[in-house]
Amino acid sequence: MGAGPAAAGAAQDTSFAHLLNPNRKWFNNRRIIILNAWIVLLLITSSTNGYDGSMMNGLQSLQQWQNDFNHPSKGRLGLLNAIQNIGALAGYPFAPYLSDGIGRRKTVFFGATIMLVATALQTASQSVGMFIGARFLIGFGLTFAANAAPMLVTELAYPEYRSPLTSLYNALWYSGAIIAAWATYGTFRINSTWAWRLPSLLQGIPAVLQFSLVLFCPESPRWLVSRGRDTEALRTLAYYHADGDEQDPLVQHEFQEIKTAIEFDRSVAANVGWKSLIATRGNLKRMRIIVALAFFSQWSGNGLISYYLNEVFTQIGITGSSTQLLINGVLQVWNLFWAVLAAFMVNRLGRRFLFLASAALMTLFYTAQAICFAEYSEHGVAASGHAVVAFVFLFFAAYDIAFTPLIVSYTVEILPFPLRAKGFNVFNFVISVALIFNQYVNPIALAALGWKYYLVYVCWLAIEFVFLWVFLVETKNRTLEETAAIFDGEDALEKIAHGGTVRETPDVYEKADEKA
Repeated sequence: MGAGPAAAGAAQDTSFAHLLNPNRKWFNNRRIIILNAWIVLLLITSSTNGYDGSMMNGLQSLQQWQNDFNHPSKGRLGLLNAIQNIGALAGYPFAPYLSDGIGRRKTVFFGATIMLVATALQTASQSVGMFIGARFLIGFGLTFAANAAPMLVTELAYPEYRSPLTSLYNALWYSGAIIAAWATYGTFRINSTWAWRLPSLLQGIPAVLQFSLVLFCPESPRWLVSRGRDTEALRTLAYYHADGDEQDPLVQHEFQEIKTAIEFDRSVAANVGWKSLIATRGNLKRMRIIVALAFFSQWSGNGLISYYLNEVFTQIGITGSSTQLLINGVLQVWNLFWAVLAAFMVNRLGRRFLFLASAALMTLFYTAQAICFAEYSEHGVAASGHAVVAFVFLFFAAYDIAFTPLIVSYTVEILPFPLRAKGFNVFNFVISVALIFNQYVNPIALAALGWKYYLVYVCWLAIEFVFLWVFLVETKNRTLEETAAIFDGEDALEKIAHGGTVRETPDVYEKADEKA
């Protein structure tokens, strides 16, 4: 984790900064270290999703997979890619009810169990139908784990590190992508079906870890309070945030604010049920941003490269399987670097700055890709084809500073607890719909339009920038409860922020140091 958490701590949340023990850090406090280890177990849920996209890219470059599945193209290829998201759609009606009903931990366990079975079926596939069915089940199980895991991360994390750790969730999509890219690169020389079965088998590693360990993980204090289990919630906060001291000022501040926020939301009839997501002005503002971010995350031109990189490379003259797989592997490492760096800079730079910088740079670099692609297609200039590869890397660096780390963390932090599971479920649903459309349309449009298809995304990226400039709200320097209340007006924000008596406590640790 290097210098990341230190950077995160450089811009502490001002509402509780005076309550933080300066001697309690991520690297020297045993219980925060243990808590962060549990959080890592939850973060790897995203790795499964990243693994899938990169694996399917790699499998398309494997001759053994192409032969076994009769060289799928266009509609069939689109279905093979899209079926995981179709499986995810089937799980969306149920995921938030499990997360809110049986708890975050058990929902992650349920999803991991389904994914384990599905991975075994995918590895053992004897036909296209069996492979498609297994991938459907992977998407179905992933829906449950991916709904609960990031919420549990943001609801458990030590306040000083909540934003970077939650931002790491989606950033670690690339950890799975890296493993898949290099796994397919390493197996393409195997002259048997294990060239594609082995990468399929490795997809189950995160599910194995979660199946074995997640039930030992602490439950969300917010969920416990919502279920009337206040004593357990206080004990959990104290154990991991204050070495077991239930009277610690930070713990008391968190506990009182959680109780106040949940009681406030219960008193507002508009925050009950699915209709509540659009029942108030504040909730409409939330959902407008959440739906847009979900759609933008898949329709910024990244889907064309993430799932059909080999098709793009073929059209710019890079046809060797080894070269395609190598570039894919290096690209995933590059992506992980920028996404993790941005995750640890989120408190320092702010969400709005990162999103706007990302949209502006993506528009620039995608325009450059389109120009170079056109030069190669129209005039056969080899240098232009190579320039496309360079601009692909620059485009993804721009994408990764916001749309990889922030879309999940921003979504869960702006939703109040009663709406968090349902609102986050809508976010994931929109992503799946956008992905399914993307995965069907992209190979067909690319084959028909070639470089001209890039112009569609250039125009769309410009629209994204305008939307983000007008509607995106900055949320840094607030607690989780206060962040969610920003959209409900000053009265709600004041009620949450001053709901506990600890809020006005002077800097107790600073006072203690002065006396010493």
